[in-house]
Amino acid sequence: MFYIADLHTHSRYAQATSKYLGLETMYQWSQVKGINVIGTGDFTHPAWFAELKEKLEPDGNGFFRLKQPPAEPALPGLKAKEIDTRFCLSTEISSVYVYNNRLRKNHNLVYAPDFETAARINQKLSHYTDLAADGRPTIGLSSRDLLELLLTISEKAYLVPAHAWTPWFSTLGSRGGYDSVEECFRDLTPQIFALETGLSSDPAMNRRWSQLDGFAMLSSSDAHSPQKLGREANLFDTDLGYDAMFDAVRTQKGFLGTYEFFPEEGKYSWDGHRKCGVSLAPSESLEYDNTCPRCGRLLTIGVFHRVELLADRVLPHHPEGTAGFHYIIPLPEILAELHKAGVDSRKVTTAFTAAISAFGNEFTLLKEAPVADIHRYDPVLAEAIRRMREGSVTRTAGYDGVYGTIKLFGDELPQPPKRQLSMF
Repeated sequence: MFYIADLHTHSRYAQATSKYLGLETMYQWSQVKGINVIGTGDFTHPAWFAELKEKLEPDGNGFFRLKQPPAEPALPGLKAKEIDTRFCLSTEISSVYVYNNRLRKNHNLVYAPDFETAARINQKLSHYTDLAADGRPTIGLSSRDLLELLLTISEKAYLVPAHAWTPWFSTLGSRGGYDSVEECFRDLTPQIFALETGLSSDPAMNRRWSQLDGFAMLSSSDAHSPQKLGREANLFDTDLGYDAMFDAVRTQKGFLGTYEFFPEEGKYSWDGHRKCGVSLAPSESLEYDNTCPRCGRLLTIGVFHRVELLADRVLPHHPEGTAGFHYIIPLPEILAELHKAGVDSRKVTTAFTAAISAFGNEFTLLKEAPVADIHRYDPVLAEAIRRMREGSVTRTAGYDGVYGTIKLFGDELPQPPKRQLSMF
């Protein structure tokens, strides 16, 4: 069966997350977005793990159902198409350590097939940190040693490097990463079968580097609030279950690809210095010796620059059998541009509620509904969706923690055609 999975999320127990981020709100917004499988996030946190065990029940295939799904919708008056949403046990772990005389800071996603495996992982990790301190725990183990720990617990406990290119906390980032996956995981590299692209990169960028040809490219939301679920997601056509899903990723048979941000929208796309408001393309940074032209401090080297440095191809090469991807813009951002209002404004919320109620969920509207059907609902929205699907957008790249912007129109929006008066 076809399904959509968001495999990188958080709970309210992680730092800088919404206090409303719980299983019930995750379920509600999965209906709004059209997500079939959601990572629980943060199963290493004792309070959240206890809540997971209390509120979830195994479905018999390695995923979990919410025992008592909320009856009320995510937003008042919203009528989304009902989806049988499952949860997958997941967490993100921050490894901070020194290797080869350099401080390394890597984030990794960890998945478990059942509560027993997750409990054993938590028990082992509790020797290295206070798991109650943060939903995303920080440990002194290297990424390689974390992977070894997981392998001693279960052959079905998987590790995927998170947002692999971001500067500060990733496998390949400019500030805390390595110059190859092999340098990070060394002898255990064959156990790594996928990378998470992150908001600031897409599969095409990764496919410019031949060393990554053997890895599947996953993308997920890294949601810190329920409304952000599904801003990136993974597409599957396989049995709905833990083993089937990860077998599809490993073999890339049944893994159909991803929904992706336009990478310029990510907050680490270009190089820059946020305090000085300086944003530079890689070629411009080199002219300034990677220092800020205003204050002289080192720039934060972004993903585009890092890819350019390591890539060995001018154009991306997609090995036979690897999955593709599709760009999306979150519907609230599209509506905010159309209504010239903030994404959290009442005007946009009202329009969002109406659009979801009309089309069933966000992914159906963004990627599946015929443009002609959307045109009958709203001609201007239909033109916006058409431009998004064709990639006809204006991109302003993010930098040093500042999100970029993707625009579908200029200053003037197209006007809907006037209704023709009946001659009768």
